[in-house]
Amino acid sequence: MTNFQQIKSVINKRKRIIFIFGLLSGFFLVFFYIFYQLPNPYKLKDFQTTPLSTQILDRNGKLLYDIYKEQNRTSIQLKNIPKFVSEATIAIEDKDFYKHGGISFFSGMLRAFKDSLLTGRVQGGSTLTQQLIKTSLLTSERTIRRKIREIILAMMTEKIYGKDEILEMYLNQVPYGGAAYGIEQASLLYFNKPAKELNLPEAAFLAGLPQAPSLYSPYLNPKLSFSRKNTVLKKMFDQKYIDKKTYDKAISQKLDIRPPKNIIKAPHFVFYIKKLLEEKYGVETVEVGGLKVTTTLDLDIQEAAEKTLKEELEKVEDLNISNGAVLVTRPPTGEILAMIGSVDYFATGSGAFNVVTAERQPGSSIKPINYAIGIDRKLVTAATVFIDSPTCFSASGQPKGYCPVNYDGKFHGPQALRFSLGNSFNIPAVKMLAFNGVKEFVASSSAFGITSFKDPKNYGLALTLGGGEVKMTEMAQAFSSFANRGKVKKLTEILKVEDKLGKILYKFSDPNYVKDIKKPMTAPSSLSISGKNAISPETAFIISHILLDDNARSQSFGTGSYLSVSGHAVSVKTGTTDDKRDNWTIGYTPNFLTAVWVGNNDNSPMNPWLTSGVSGAAPIWNKVIAARQDLNIL
Repeated sequence: MTNFQQIKSVINKRKRIIFIFGLLSGFFLVFFYIFYQLPNPYKLKDFQTTPLSTQILDRNGKLLYDIYKEQNRTSIQLKNIPKFVSEATIAIEDKDFYKHGGISFFSGMLRAFKDSLLTGRVQGGSTLTQQLIKTSLLTSERTIRRKIREIILAMMTEKIYGKDEILEMYLNQVPYGGAAYGIEQASLLYFNKPAKELNLPEAAFLAGLPQAPSLYSPYLNPKLSFSRKNTVLKKMFDQKYIDKKTYDKAISQKLDIRPPKNIIKAPHFVFYIKKLLEEKYGVETVEVGGLKVTTTLDLDIQEAAEKTLKEELEKVEDLNISNGAVLVTRPPTGEILAMIGSVDYFATGSGAFNVVTAERQPGSSIKPINYAIGIDRKLVTAATVFIDSPTCFSASGQPKGYCPVNYDGKFHGPQALRFSLGNSFNIPAVKMLAFNGVKEFVASSSAFGITSFKDPKNYGLALTLGGGEVKMTEMAQAFSSFANRGKVKKLTEILKVEDKLGKILYKFSDPNYVKDIKKPMTAPSSLSISGKNAISPETAFIISHILLDDNARSQSFGTGSYLSVSGHAVSVKTGTTDDKRDNWTIGYTPNFLTAVWVGNNDNSPMNPWLTSGVSGAAPIWNKVIAARQDLNIL
């Protein structure tokens, strides 16, 4: 063998050694990465680390909603519950449960792929055993490492426990929504009965919850919840757990869902926050991930507003006003300080409906935006005279002559813009929109934070009288432009999000943010408010000054009405739809904005005697905003 061949042989040996060493090192690293601190599946039966659910706090750390604190887990044996309880769970979650060894590559993964295509959401394809492991021993992070560990632990669990033991542990440990962990507590929460007394439709309903307890909540999404129950029953029929007669009877049988326990503060706001969190972090993380969420809400302001709304609505029952909503914000930062979506969340019927985030017609409360656009485009000034006389319009977008009338049925002759807006006369407002153009108004409204207005072709000149639906949240954003000297501030709801280890996932940052809003605050300057201008500071000042001018509105509302707050300059606008279905009042100072709506959730009209913009929402608005004098934040 030549020297060259010897050298080549030595090099090849070294290469093989390096390759083998590298392979072994890689294998060791992968092994260490997967198996380091792998949880012990023997702890499943003696499980102490219960899943942690999200804590939602107000800005001062006061508890609004804490599932974990109220969690009550009661163990129950499989033999003590009806057979169809476990059958319903297997049918919807893992039809091959008694056939596989902990994982089901074919049926589970195939089902996940199919569901992902149909629903548009990524599905895990996990077996019941994997779901038990994920809920009890692992975190909800979506990583390859966690999935591999889940599969390994599932296979180990199947070797340690029998199928019935695994099913029993699953039924005792998975979250069913709210404070309910395990089938026994879920049965008590939703039906006020132990699990052994459940009937088939009730069992099917509960079996459908664990996959996404918030999504399928009967309190948040009742239609989707009952649809899910029917899906479970269909699965049971397809898999021959029940016959056709039983299936038909169960499908038609109504459920008597128990109203939620009143253990939630600011419930409309809480579930508004929960939805936002689920969209950002995923349903599973919110349900069992132990997030700690500090919100912008001030519970003292919230509870005072709730009390005022309830008391004032009781006074106007004879006007056929059954519901109301209140939104309180801080314009320079967009922080939501209070949100009441309906007068009583826990009432039967539609109490859980959140009017604050629903689309309703704003009536004349939209007029300041219309005039602001005209002033900003230099089409008019506060002194421009409008002739308030009988007028019919045939502008583009109007299918026929449009002849609006004023709220009081009268015409008032020449009126300066200041008095036209202050008194909320309709004819001048329609003329202003005709000057602006509907297309320009719809385009400009997006700069004010209003996104509900879509195609201008869908609207006519009645848009300035509230002929298009908007959300109260959008109106608060729009009016923030007047309070912020022209700059619109998007609403914000969350100050900080921490994970279960205290790591900060999100923190709100704004130069105008102050933790304690009860301390005296100076009005922020327009320079200190970030964001784009919807209008110029000059236009914002003019609109705000008109809306606080008690003399400018005296012809329609008198002086010293509910639109005035003694000792304070507060800008305010009312709005009532022609059909008396919606009544609004929105008013603000540089640091405090309150929007109030009254009406009926079923959209039925209020009493025709509601003839003034100050007889419905205004008294509520006045008391809510006047109460803030004690907090020195007006």
